[in-house]
Amino acid sequence: MSTQSTSFNSLEDLRAACLDLPAGSDTAASAVARRQETLTKPPGSLGRLETIAAWLARWQDRDMPKLDAVKVFVFAGNHGVTAQGVSAYPSEVTVQMVANFAGGGAAINQLARIAGARLDVIPLDLDHPTGDFTIAPAMDEKAFLAAVSAGYDAVTDDLDLVCFGEMGIGNTTPAAAISTALFGGGAEKWTGRGTGVDDAGLIRKITAIEAGLKRHADSLSDPLKIAAALGGRELAAILGATLAARKNNVPVLLDGFVCTAAVAPLARLHPTGLAHTIAAHVSAEAGHRRLLEALGLPPLLDLGMRLGEGSGACLAVNIVRSALECHARMASFAEAGVSEK
Repeated sequence: MSTQSTSFNSLEDLRAACLDLPAGSDTAASAVARRQETLTKPPGSLGRLETIAAWLARWQDRDMPKLDAVKVFVFAGNHGVTAQGVSAYPSEVTVQMVANFAGGGAAINQLARIAGARLDVIPLDLDHPTGDFTIAPAMDEKAFLAAVSAGYDAVTDDLDLVCFGEMGIGNTTPAAAISTALFGGGAEKWTGRGTGVDDAGLIRKITAIEAGLKRHADSLSDPLKIAAALGGRELAAILGATLAARKNNVPVLLDGFVCTAAVAPLARLHPTGLAHTIAAHVSAEAGHRRLLEALGLPPLLDLGMRLGEGSGACLAVNIVRSALECHARMASFAEAGVSEK
């Protein structure tokens, strides 16, 4: 297990890490494809279950993948932009929900248990919300890099699969702001109701995002500066954790809109930056489906979920386990004495 602490000292250090990504193992993925051809089923009849098995092999660098060590990371942060009335809930709910996670009372606790995954909740300086991005950067370079490093250090090379999720009142506003900055089209296109704001609250969210884009116009050509100026600590940590997973040969299941927006800068920096990830689900939050399409990430599930917490990602662990069980335990035509076509 790698436990060496990583501290990115500058945006250029982080950018260099994002541009230097391993490609995964063609050999392992090809071995899975060859085995799939021998199993007692018509070719390709298990659809994405077959490609999931090959994806696991590629990014674990194993001819026969395994799922012995699965972990769910939930990163939590607070946001200064909530001062603009962008959430239906007060910021103190972030701390309260972290306590609920610790007590085992949240949805993610139940889903992690059923999925056979360990849960690790990482609060990030909850007593000090990020800056209100309508008037100042959410994070200066030092704070952004510290959050990225915290996420990076959380992911060790002894893990077989990780799920990323978040908790942070108001964080669909930074997610929509980052999406708008990266892909254009205007704030209204990317902004939804989050925790359930009314029409007036939705207008406040759009107005805040537009103000943030105007305030930080000089940063909008750089994906990392966008993430610092408009994002949040939990989003930055997810970015760092996703980068670490790539470096450590650990495949990733992404959760909903906030999680996907958090890693979108990596996709803009590197053409295959998210190749080691699968979108676990498409959430009901406005903008998520559009963002997945922009990133070329077809979701596994569409259940109308919009909770966060890594809930959709954790639910998809069961699909990944099913893919691996079929791949590893199905008989070949020869073993079963079944005639091939």
